[in-house]
Amino acid sequence: MPEELINKIKNKYHALGQDPEVHLEGLLWSKPITYWDYIKTDSLLNLQIQRTTLPDEMVFIMYHQINELIFKMILWEIDQIAEAKDIQAAFFVRRLMRISRYFDLLSGSFDIMGDGMEVEQYMKFRNTLTPASGFQSAQYREIEFGSTELINLIDYRFRATIDRNTPYTHAFEHLYWQAAGKDYTTGKKSLLMKLFEEKYKDEFIQKMKKYNETNLWTKFKQLPDEVKNDINLINAMRHYDHTVNVKWVMAHLHAAEKYLGTGEDAAEATGGSDWKKYMHPRYQRRIFFPDLWTAEELEKWGVDNLESCKILETVG
Repeated sequence: MPEELINKIKNKYHALGQDPEVHLEGLLWSKPITYWDYIKTDSLLNLQIQRTTLPDEMVFIMYHQINELIFKMILWEIDQIAEAKDIQAAFFVRRLMRISRYFDLLSGSFDIMGDGMEVEQYMKFRNTLTPASGFQSAQYREIEFGSTELINLIDYRFRATIDRNTPYTHAFEHLYWQAAGKDYTTGKKSLLMKLFEEKYKDEFIQKMKKYNETNLWTKFKQLPDEVKNDINLINAMRHYDHTVNVKWVMAHLHAAEKYLGTGEDAAEATGGSDWKKYMHPRYQRRIFFPDLWTAEELEKWGVDNLESCKILETVG
């Protein structure tokens, strides 16, 4: 073994207050790493527990578990930006494009459900899921908190009454997705929402505080003008915004329509939400980076034929 490498190992453990010889001797007794130990395949492949005897339920379970793993990858990248002290445009662009590729993957993956499950089977096993819903993905909500300022996630009907001095608990009650499980005329929440909040509300409030000054949009606006005007960074921001809030949402909506139908005869969501309005971006008007879009683009936000965002060649 080269002496230089030995010295680096010694220096590493001395810096930790550890005896390097003890750690080197430990290597004599350690077992070689294997793929299945490192990836934990046995544990991973035993996490799929069906509630019914219908085969296609297994597809449904695995698909959503894969989504949650990808959400975790997205949050991993968001946190790298959130925690960075001196962000360069190239670093910002690379992380944003990683995130967008993950959402591109998610958008294209809806064919797994759209074409990979029999409607008859789905309409049977979905009845055993009530009141559970994909709406209850906590990681997806955390991605939203990490992506933009809180005001951009508030139901547009209440934005004029909420600002940065509003208590987080009050803002939480007026997030756009509360409309899917809350009757604002009575204040009564659905069981879907009650269970969701019992599990995650405290965690969500902490995430809202964590990302208050470190979300992607705030971090972008804190950059020097010469960095903010980097066309590659602006295009990366726009691509991410459109991919998450239009492309991915519309792919999700179209997959739901295939199974639940359209119009007045559409089936109710397992969680009881008005999914047709809740999911469609033209109703939500959720936009992470509003200042990076023209008035015309904002007007067309969520229109079905707006399939991709325009790549800008210059700023302004």
